[in-house]
Amino acid sequence: MKYAEMFRFGAEALERAGVREAELDARLLLETVCHTSRNDLLVHGDREITEEQEQQYREWITLRASRIPLQHITGVQEFMGLEFSVNENVLIPRQDTEILVEEVLRELTDGSRILDLCTGSGCILLSLLHYSNDCVGVGSDISQEALAVARKNADRMGIRADFLCGDLFERVEGRYDFIVSNPPYIASGEIPELMEEVRLHEPLSALDGHEDGLFFYRRIIGECPDYLVRGGSLYLEIGWDQGSAVKTLMEEAGFHEVRVTKDYAGLDRVVSGVWF
Repeated sequence: MKYAEMFRFGAEALERAGVREAELDARLLLETVCHTSRNDLLVHGDREITEEQEQQYREWITLRASRIPLQHITGVQEFMGLEFSVNENVLIPRQDTEILVEEVLRELTDGSRILDLCTGSGCILLSLLHYSNDCVGVGSDISQEALAVARKNADRMGIRADFLCGDLFERVEGRYDFIVSNPPYIASGEIPELMEEVRLHEPLSALDGHEDGLFFYRRIIGECPDYLVRGGSLYLEIGWDQGSAVKTLMEEAGFHEVRVTKDYAGLDRVVSGVWF
């Protein structure tokens, strides 16, 4: 079968299954199976694919139609221009989270010590280390399975970082110039309303922020002064409607220069502050 025919098969199958962005997902899966590019598919749509490629593509389309996330099928997700391995044990890196990384990079200086809480795949920490010089990075997560993914990513990228298994600061020692986190922040009552791909296939522990979604913010903000150097900064990713609440928590805890940064859609996305 030809490229163009396989693409039409995949797109139509995903559309029938009600998958959002069916054509995009069908194309990305085909590109991955055939180890090719969008341009190549467009220019050489009449090129035949192998039987092995056709079989794998059909299997992947079936998985995607059953709401398995695209990234769990391919095993990778791009973030900050870098490729990260992902699986069902970590939250899939989102473009929104790049705002946090970009904000930290604006202030990051050579040799800084960085602590990433709820590190998951390690995408935040490893991106910061990749785009900086001589920084020291530590990632903490309560999940050993998530840390295995983070370590794999660090090894693949040739980045040195330490990873600790514990509940937030449980195993953390010393003080840091920057503490960053994208903690679970979805209110428990909102979990059933999430897309099936997220609700059923991403780790609940990386999503559920307890009753009001602020549980982990209260803990991080309350405990982090013991782990920040004087003049150190805390950066937190937030949900679109949590800016005011998290800003207030940080101000009440004694942080200075607290600000809310919006994402490219104009929604509140990051709250940051400095500890003196």
